[in-house]
Amino acid sequence: EELIEFQIKNNTDFIVPCGTTGESSSLSNNEKKKIINFTVKTVKKRIPVVAGTGSNNTKIAIAMSKYAKIAGADAVLVVTPYYNKTNQEGLYIHYQKIAKAIYPLPLVIYNVPSRTGVDISVETILKLSKIENIIAIKEANPSLEKICNIILATKEENFSVLSGNDNLLLPILSVGGKGVISVAANILPDQMHNICQNNDKNLFYKYLDIMNNLFLDVNPIMIKEAMNYLGFDVGKVRLPLYTPKNEKLIKLYKSIDNIRGDFL
Repeated sequence: EELIEFQIKNNTDFIVPCGTTGESSSLSNNEKKKIINFTVKTVKKRIPVVAGTGSNNTKIAIAMSKYAKIAGADAVLVVTPYYNKTNQEGLYIHYQKIAKAIYPLPLVIYNVPSRTGVDISVETILKLSKIENIIAIKEANPSLEKICNIILATKEENFSVLSGNDNLLLPILSVGGKGVISVAANILPDQMHNICQNNDKNLFYKYLDIMNNLFLDVNPIMIKEAMNYLGFDVGKVRLPLYTPKNEKLIKLYKSIDNIRGDFL
């Protein structure tokens, strides 16, 4: 509740429960339902809630997405199926079925090949963008060439590209991206909002060091340590994630201390 209120007070445009940073892969379905319910009830329509409902099992992704719709979420974020490593046809049908099952609730595709082992192609994204309630992609493939090609291919559709990498936010905004689903925004919500609103180069470079340091280890290890260090009692990561006490943490804490006044 404290974190949600902090986000709303500091101009977050929408909030994502059960995303990667929320350790969705370590949550049971019942825990996800509780988190989605709690978030919707706490937010009270002040900003949109985009619930993470993805799964590598299409039936489970449909069931969780339906649950989020009934619970009052404003959209769902659906990661590409992981481990199965399906082909492009399978990806298209996976998203098509989820979108149909929850219509007209908006769906945001989440592409993060470094975690899932599959990369959704520009051609498949174009086909999916033609489905009325598939409205955006969170693209975490770091290729700016691919991101430009997505924006070019979908320019006639009502479709947005959001950055999935904080440290590429400014370049993605510069080529037509619409924003970011952010890790750093957990501690810098107003700052990340302002970078997006104003294409603010100076602000981006001011916080680029801390954005990079939040990825010195596997997300969300470092952001949870940063939040605890700043006084948010978010606890430790769940196994198999683990937080070692090493020079990475020292470097993270130092980057926070350098701009500590900005967090207050």
